[in-house]
Amino acid sequence: MDSNYSAVASKDGFVDLQLKDGDFESDVPSRKLVASDQENRYVKPVNADELELDDIDFDNLPLIFGENKSGSGIYGAVFNLTTTIIGAGIMALPATMKVLGLILGFILIILMGILSEMSVELLIRFSVQCNASSYGEVVQAALGKTARILSEICIIVNNAGVLIVYLIIIGDVMSGSLHHIGVFDQWLGQGVWDHRKLVVLIFLVIFLAPLCALDKIESLSLTSAASVALAVVFVFVAFIVAFIKLVEGKIEAPRMTPDFGSTRAILDLLVVIPIMSNAYVCHFNIQPIYNELEGRSPQKMYRVGRITTVICVLVYASTAVAGYLLFGKETESDVLTNFDKDLGIRFSTALTYIVRIGYVFHLILVFPVIHFSLRQAVDALFFKDSAPLQESRKRCLALTAVLLALIYFGSTMIPNIWTAFKFTGATTAVSLGFTFPALIALRLSKEGNGLSSGEKALCWSMLVMAVIVSTLGVIGNIYSIK
Repeated sequence: MDSNYSAVASKDGFVDLQLKDGDFESDVPSRKLVASDQENRYVKPVNADELELDDIDFDNLPLIFGENKSGSGIYGAVFNLTTTIIGAGIMALPATMKVLGLILGFILIILMGILSEMSVELLIRFSVQCNASSYGEVVQAALGKTARILSEICIIVNNAGVLIVYLIIIGDVMSGSLHHIGVFDQWLGQGVWDHRKLVVLIFLVIFLAPLCALDKIESLSLTSAASVALAVVFVFVAFIVAFIKLVEGKIEAPRMTPDFGSTRAILDLLVVIPIMSNAYVCHFNIQPIYNELEGRSPQKMYRVGRITTVICVLVYASTAVAGYLLFGKETESDVLTNFDKDLGIRFSTALTYIVRIGYVFHLILVFPVIHFSLRQAVDALFFKDSAPLQESRKRCLALTAVLLALIYFGSTMIPNIWTAFKFTGATTAVSLGFTFPALIALRLSKEGNGLSSGEKALCWSMLVMAVIVSTLGVIGNIYSIK
């Protein structure tokens, strides 16, 4: 059968259909409908208004009309990556300030952001070198199949833990907890909404499930932008309230350095470092975001990572300092629960509602971005020989339903977000953010782009830091349980 297309192997290893030379350049009116764009591999209409329908040979028309609009721009990628980072972890940062003190806590926020950005750039560089489309693929290219399975297990445990934390926060804010009043109680008094499990289930079914059913991370760019805006509103309100109270002299002097005066304080110090390292982990979403980046290149993705890091450092530092100044020794592991009381300024009630409800909707919009990489990791681990997940809608929906059910069950079993963060921070988060990227760079640098002496020193430093943080964190967690 004659065709106007020829099969050509692309650089990506796929087969592309390209127009044969001259197929749409003839004098036949029906073939003047389109002009080919060989660089972008699409065709676009030309002078269609001048043609008569009878002159058009519909059998020879191309498959696709118009310009290629696929992919997200730099700012869409920045929103998705920022949303991956700024989730529930921001709520635990004021409590880390309470343990570390303002000076050390502020320094660590900046230092961990810089280290995380460096590890992201190493991951992008060597993912492109080995043409990997997922975190697991670049791990396998560098370290073998067993390491890939381990990395996918880390992604599953880390992301499932983060999503469980989101549901815990939603339940605490809307229904209340042991020591704090929920929004529904303040609005409506006691009632069926006091049942935290029921409220979380309703939010899961009505708000979260439809967003999680989307099969492309590019589809979440707008919701990611909205979630970043809501996070900025939270930071702005907290910072302004703290500034007003500071000017009015209503804030007690904060601790500037860590407290080593008791065994409890030392144990808190051991578990708080992994929580801080957990704050910037976004590495599992780097490849999906890069894959859907319009006109993708390592340099463009580096720019995405750097813009994201600046945004996150500013948001984290502002939230941690403002939250700790506001509540001091009373700062909870989930600082949102502190906003159920009078802030001591005008319009206090309205501001507390804006902060809590706004951040609940922020978490609702963040949830599907984290869930996306979780679903991809589960699919890669258990259905590696099947068709891609985007091509199997039934499998995508089935995995989504099962994962949401398991996450909901986990949220009913874990008591608070501090418990979840201190375990994932000491194990999976450190591995995904620092251990695997450093090992990937050291291994793949022997096969292609070599590392400078400074980059090698950086990789070894990240490995040593990861081992120390994991060891101290696990020891601290064990003693805390005892």
